Amino acid sequence: MRFRALLVILLALLGVRPSAAQAQAPALLPPDDRYKADLLLIVAHPDDDVVVGGYLARIALDEHKRVAVVYCTNGDGGGNAVGNEAGASLGQMREIEARQALANFGIHNVWFLAGHDTPGQNVLRSLDSWNHGRALDEIVRMVRLTRPDVVLTWLPDPVVGENHDDHQASGVLAVEAFDAAGDPTAFPEQMSPPRDRTGMANLTEGLLPWQPKKLYFLTDAFEDWGPYWHDPQTASPYRKSIVDGTGPVYDTTTISPSRHKSYAELTAEHQAFYRTQEGDLGVKALQAGKFEEFAYPVHLIFGKSLVGGDVTGEVFEGTAAGPAPFARVRGYVGSPQQGLSFQIGDPWQFYQLFWKAHDLEHLAGLIPVPEATPDGVGKLILDFLACNHTGQAAEIEVTPTLPEGWNLQPKSAKYPVQAGACYPASVQVTAPPAAQSHWEQLSWSATAGSKPVGSVMVRVFVGKTGGLPQ
Repeated sequence: MRFRALLVILLALLGVRPSAAQAQAPALLPPDDRYKADLLLIVAHPDDDVVVGGYLARIALDEHKRVAVVYCTNGDGGGNAVGNEAGASLGQMREIEARQALANFGIHNVWFLAGHDTPGQNVLRSLDSWNHGRALDEIVRMVRLTRPDVVLTWLPDPVVGENHDDHQASGVLAVEAFDAAGDPTAFPEQMSPPRDRTGMANLTEGLLPWQPKKLYFLTDAFEDWGPYWHDPQTASPYRKSIVDGTGPVYDTTTISPSRHKSYAELTAEHQAFYRTQEGDLGVKALQAGKFEEFAYPVHLIFGKSLVGGDVTGEVFEGTAAGPAPFARVRGYVGSPQQGLSFQIGDPWQFYQLFWKAHDLEHLAGLIPVPEATPDGVGKLILDFLACNHTGQAAEIEVTPTLPEGWNLQPKSAKYPVQAGACYPASVQVTAPPAAQSHWEQLSWSATAGSKPVGSVMVRVFVGKTGGLPQ
């Protein structure tokens, strides 16, 4: 006993501690607060943010919300109004324009992903061009890094308007990331802790799962008026506007307390930074001191909320500090298919499945009948699916009903559909020259023998186009 006591004294004199009194492990560092966002805007190109410029100014300058922005491309596929630079060089210029425009509102956390500007009107083309899986990996990373309460993105729905496929692709990816970022089994390599945080060659990232609380959309439909378009003739006579009572509305004629200017004028300032593409709209307004073209209200479309609140209520309503629990969505659920069918093809067919999978079924009610716009020479390409869910081959005949003067190729067709297969059919319709803008209804009916199989109606706006190829 005396020997043990002497040994302890000796070890103490030599500076040796017993094994039970080991050193305290260092504190675990929390996520870097410099990148925390209240709202994360996920869009396709530099200048997309102008559509909600007045709202960004309001929340960043006067409500002191932390805003971060992710662009899926740097806009390398557009035109250049002020120089000869194009392609990759133009993309680098547009990145600078976006950073300067957002910095004017105090927004500095801005990221550009690797996608290329893909002008068109089919969202699936953009998703393919961007490598859908890689792009989703990048956006989930941005959600986990910025930890937003609110995600704001483009409406994933074909519209009569600019109808840019990149816009819709950024919306699809944002919805998918909203639903995946809180799932620890989605891109788990992002969350696996680094072996040596202060060392080199760490491939895993040490992020934490994050579930955003609310999701909202902006739209490039003609019916959401702004500096780019405000034509009353574009309003559909068949349904109410998609921005009527579907989300919060923000007045741009009110004065910013911090800048002592209207939010309309601040939006014009924001537009003026984008000199390569339509920045002249902002420049001219600032020179003239007239901001009527920017004084339209900002309409947001409600997506979903995990914290309750009204559809038209304030964006940050219910978003108390702290994380939200992961909310699993329905996902794709197959349903039994029987008999023969005839239906609209992509991109509408994709969206019918996508909305249900992500608990956004209410979006189907915004535009209940597919709508489209012919190009500048009146041409419109539409895709259909003739499906056979029987045990025998079938022939499905499709017959159009078109307004007077419209041309169709092919005029009618019979499609041989094997058992258990779907035949993808494309048609091209051409509208006659129009004296003024107007709406038309086109329809196709399908039969097998004497039995009806199905029908499709498409409502078409003639006389104004978003300018994008089909």
